[in-house]
Amino acid sequence: MKAYEIRNADGIDALHLGERPMPKPGPGEVLVRLRANAINYRDLQIILDPVSRGIAYPRIPNSDGAGEVVEVGPGVTRWKAGDRVAGTFFQRWGAGGITPEAMASALGGAIDGLLCEYALLREDGLVTIPEHLSYEEAATLPCAGLTAWHIVIGLGQVKAGDTVLILGTGGVALCALGFARLHGARAIVTSSSDEKLARARELGAWQCVNYRAKPEWQKEVLAMTGGRGVDLVAEVGGAGTLERSIQAVRVGGKIGLVGVLTGGTIDPVNVMRKSIQLQGIYVGSRAMFEDMNRALAAHEFRPVIDARFSFDEARGAYHHMRGAGHFGKIVVSI
Repeated sequence: MKAYEIRNADGIDALHLGERPMPKPGPGEVLVRLRANAINYRDLQIILDPVSRGIAYPRIPNSDGAGEVVEVGPGVTRWKAGDRVAGTFFQRWGAGGITPEAMASALGGAIDGLLCEYALLREDGLVTIPEHLSYEEAATLPCAGLTAWHIVIGLGQVKAGDTVLILGTGGVALCALGFARLHGARAIVTSSSDEKLARARELGAWQCVNYRAKPEWQKEVLAMTGGRGVDLVAEVGGAGTLERSIQAVRVGGKIGLVGVLTGGTIDPVNVMRKSIQLQGIYVGSRAMFEDMNRALAAHEFRPVIDARFSFDEARGAYHHMRGAGHFGKIVVSI
């Protein structure tokens, strides 16, 4: 089978496309024919800097993929040939809180990922794809989709009338926007692009702020909420934006920290003074994934795809992400 491999630290164009032996499922394993991948910023960072992340060579990149079951190993009862499935980001996080064992089972990092034609996955490391979704749409869910669900529903427990601040217009952000709207909440979206903000409004954003035109964007958010602040922030920037997010959230509000895109440091005093719940969000469990998929199916929710690349053009997908001009997800069709 064909597979991309990280073999050195020489970046995107050094990704090697070659042949690997066809895998055979053992006990508790499922052989999946991959039909699509989705690219995450984390995948790009692993390719650009595998050394500091302790990546062993060769390593197949990408955590997010969807396809159909080809063969099941001895003892597998959950799946049969032909089932449409997506892999879980963590192969060993079924439910409950995250554990070190779960973190050591992250696809495309700790273990081989899914930028390949076939992959062996654990029986309990798969979920059923909602019928209304294509493979490309389903491939966007394991990391970005589930992270957004974890923030909005798991942490935020968002309900009708709440206000959610969403930083950016990437995959996590746009899924968070969609999930907030599904639950009757108002969403405020930030971006440096008026064009992207216009598209966010088309998707249902209540208010928008161009942070390049309004560098003190937290003041704009406070004004929009009558000085109260938002109930929840989907924080993808990291330390460089977190201070402003802390100012923008209400007393007793919540911030889901999912990104480290910007540098800097923070002063934790206002977290304490405002009794803010600040939580790191690292994707989610299989049980969360299944809950999310039931909601997606009920509402026929579709994630936003920015660009599609063929398997042979996969390197171009990473270059597209590195350019930071995307709106939504970048996918690779296999």
